[in-house]
Amino acid sequence: MKDYRSIYEEWMSNPYFDEATKDELRKMKDNENEIKERFYQDLEFGTAGLRGIMGAGINRMNIYVVRRATQGLANYIIKQGGAHKGVAIAYDSRHMSPEFAKEAALTLAANGIKAYQFESLRPTPELSFAVRELGCIAGINVTASHNPPEYNGYKVYWEDGAQFTSPHDKGVTAEVLAITDLSTVKTTTVTEATAAGNYEIIGAAMDEKYISQVKAQVVNQDAIDQMQDEIRIVYSPLHGTGNRPVRRVLKEIGFTHVYVVPEQELPDGDFPTVSYPNPEAEEAFSLGLALAKEKDADLVLATDPDADRLGVYVKDKKSGEYLPLTGNMSGSLLCEYVLNQKKAKGQIPADGQVVKSIVTTNLVDAIAKSYGSELIEVLTGFKYIGQQILKEETTGYGTYLFGLEESYGCLIGTYARDKDAISATAALCEAAAYYKTKGMTLWDAMMALYETYGFYKDAVKAISLKGMEGQAKIKEIMETMRSKTPKEIGGYQILAVRDYKQDTIVDIKSGEVKPTGLPVSDVLYYELNDDAWLCIRPSGTEPKIKFYYGVKGTSRFDGEEKSRILGEGVMALIDHMIEES
Repeated sequence: MKDYRSIYEEWMSNPYFDEATKDELRKMKDNENEIKERFYQDLEFGTAGLRGIMGAGINRMNIYVVRRATQGLANYIIKQGGAHKGVAIAYDSRHMSPEFAKEAALTLAANGIKAYQFESLRPTPELSFAVRELGCIAGINVTASHNPPEYNGYKVYWEDGAQFTSPHDKGVTAEVLAITDLSTVKTTTVTEATAAGNYEIIGAAMDEKYISQVKAQVVNQDAIDQMQDEIRIVYSPLHGTGNRPVRRVLKEIGFTHVYVVPEQELPDGDFPTVSYPNPEAEEAFSLGLALAKEKDADLVLATDPDADRLGVYVKDKKSGEYLPLTGNMSGSLLCEYVLNQKKAKGQIPADGQVVKSIVTTNLVDAIAKSYGSELIEVLTGFKYIGQQILKEETTGYGTYLFGLEESYGCLIGTYARDKDAISATAALCEAAAYYKTKGMTLWDAMMALYETYGFYKDAVKAISLKGMEGQAKIKEIMETMRSKTPKEIGGYQILAVRDYKQDTIVDIKSGEVKPTGLPVSDVLYYELNDDAWLCIRPSGTEPKIKFYYGVKGTSRFDGEEKSRILGEGVMALIDHMIEES
């Protein structure tokens, strides 16, 4: 295997790489650490595919890495006998997204695989929908979701419309890694690809079909009709893809008072109004909340750049303040609303299923149980929820009712196989209308949910560990936790340890060992007493290690206090692990 310096020199001398790339590399010729960071490894696939900082090098996002990834995908598709089905391609508002999308399309076309490329930016869920609608073998979405402006990414979807899972993820990765000379990757021109029938621009017709499916998920149109002039909505696309589809859907289902945050309305890869475009972050809502107070809005919504994740603030009529809903809270609220409305119409079948990731709140378990639905747990990554939908379809058992993950994503319906913030936005506005007919705000509804099921409080802490050294440190932390299981965390006793890498669940008291039943993943999960839990996993999309935890309280104050205490225990554990590793 070549060392990083020789790969750098090859990029500098090979005529395949353009002069702009070489100029960028020349500027770092005396910076050994920078050269090492860019060339010591290939940019890897994680839970959301390829994602990284843009720039020259094999460990960066650039047209050459995109071409290589696409050539590997093309090789795999051809071996699977799916070349005739084609591949759908979408992209978001980030810098270089249109260019990366076109490069991917031309590499596919050069390999005799038809590329259906969207004419302009589109949300992630529409790409998922388009894959199935067009009967494609795969899909590519160029996006880095909510990462900072310097990032971009490349998500791969399979023919079921979900991001690829085993064996396809491993198969494509193997094909990509087999390409050691980037200059051997195939490409062509738009003119040649079009003439060969391997390049087609798609847009408005697909929009119509996608929007109609989103609108079809409405479960109580009467509530919207009754309150459409009473509900005031503030929305921000955070400079991303959500602006047009969100406004269109809300208008077409009947809402008349929708105010878009003007400073964040237009696509902009610099994301100038935020440090990074994350709807989880408080700063993302500062402009929206100011507009909400001016308009006396009922709720404030923001979608991330590729519009698969939704952040929410709702008005508390008692205090007059706007309060945030975490992804666990908004997801639970929507799960309860959808199941409640379906039950009223007799639409919950005996084999109904609610699907969530293992790091999502246990409040969802209680909701599913109350409606007689089976709760299915999957690994982190919405692709596993998509995989569960496919399993239901192929086995004939199980009816998908709702799916969610704590990272601000959910899916109502099976028209797409990825989380859909366009649909979630419409559903939350619909829920706001419904609860308003009852004289309640969404905050009132959330508090009622806690009163009914218990005051579940969930949180996450993360440590950023960037670069090669950070990656090694994350690995050491996980190994330390595996070899030295603590007896207690924050005063909570550990009852069982789930190790998804070893596929084991160990009962601490009895020593009994059984399988997790889920795919192998570098994740540790601790079942604690008093309905508490802790889960540790490296992020698949960012240079972080994450610590998720949850408690159940007897009141809102009790839940918050228990969460605080467990959180302090988690931080102490983190400090200890960093010292140990």
